[in-house]
Amino acid sequence: MPGLRLPSPIAALLPFFCLSVTFGTTLGFLAGGAPLILRGRGVELTQIGLLQLINLPVGLTFLWAVAVDRVRIPPLPHRIGWIAVMQTAAIGLLAVMSAGESWPLPALFGLAIATCFCVATMDVALEALVVETVPDRNRPYVASAKFCGVSLGGIIGAGLLVGFYESIGWRAAVLSVAGLNLLCLLPILRYPEARLRRREPRAARDTGRIARLRGLGTHVLVLGLYFAALSVLSGFNNLVLLDLKVPLAQVGLVTGGLSSAINLAMAAVAGSLVRRFGTVPLITTGAAGMIAAGCLMGAAAAGGTPHLAIAATILAVVSGGALGVPVFSMIYRWAQGPRAATDYALLFGAAFFAAMPVRVAAPAVAGAIGWPAFFALAVPFYAAAFLLLRGAIVRTLAADRIPVPA
Repeated sequence: MPGLRLPSPIAALLPFFCLSVTFGTTLGFLAGGAPLILRGRGVELTQIGLLQLINLPVGLTFLWAVAVDRVRIPPLPHRIGWIAVMQTAAIGLLAVMSAGESWPLPALFGLAIATCFCVATMDVALEALVVETVPDRNRPYVASAKFCGVSLGGIIGAGLLVGFYESIGWRAAVLSVAGLNLLCLLPILRYPEARLRRREPRAARDTGRIARLRGLGTHVLVLGLYFAALSVLSGFNNLVLLDLKVPLAQVGLVTGGLSSAINLAMAAVAGSLVRRFGTVPLITTGAAGMIAAGCLMGAAAAGGTPHLAIAATILAVVSGGALGVPVFSMIYRWAQGPRAATDYALLFGAAFFAAMPVRVAAPAVAGAIGWPAFFALAVPFYAAAFLLLRGAIVRTLAADRIPVPA
């Protein structure tokens, strides 16, 4: 909508940043911190492995996102109503979970899955709010704020709360997550959704639905392939470091604290980098860095060089940080339409879910053929997946008549 402006830079970004902090903190603690805590209490590794399914609702939101599009929860505006209800439900579930330190693992697992369902649904409504109220030119900044929030949340949920767990205990740790969720809900309640909502021309809304579904299906496939390739290339660097005899504490520092800090810093500047250099040059540079990092990691594994592997891991984090904001800004563009929550859930959730079999199978493949051969396959796989994604982005920008730098 021409001339549309958000109230101020802080007011525009704070609600998205805050809710992203709670998303990162909640999932970081439930899927990252809690398994470590439970393992310390003697829970078997086979049971700990099942806790990775806590993230499953994130990849399945497309199954119920249509309700987020069609149902309005009065008296709040459409998207904010869903955000408030889901966030409140998550807070209640966390409060119940805080009393369950000695409960059986299945009970805690069920509460964690339900909490993740609420947080994932809240995030879908939040992303739809971005699509419907934030102009294209401002979305890189919103995506940057969200990545900053998720990174900070990961530091809190999977880092600080675990680090201080011996001092504060289970109840205080879980209630800290619940309290943060409540505090970070408040800014979005003042967000002027109705005033900022973008109005699509009726003809654009009502025509070409089949073509739109076909286009979304193509984008889901491209994103799913890219997410799979990205996880194969950089998602198992911590295992490589361990196999190269890097001490566990140092692995945690590099792949946990340092990586989260780098992600936070990169997210903070990525929005400005998109505006300054353009989407295509930035993602091309980031992908080149990812490919270089994969080559270095393969060389480190072949030569048994842990220092080179650590450098490759850091390079992958920096390069990935340059890719996140522009890619998610493009997802917002692809989700723009009358069913923003459903379209976003398909684009991200379905792509995330489609990539899961590759992520599950990759460690077994690495164990069978060795890390050097694994990265020799992962690098061209990533390069091909990125070229497909880049082609889809270039076509979108060309269709929108946005100049695409060489």
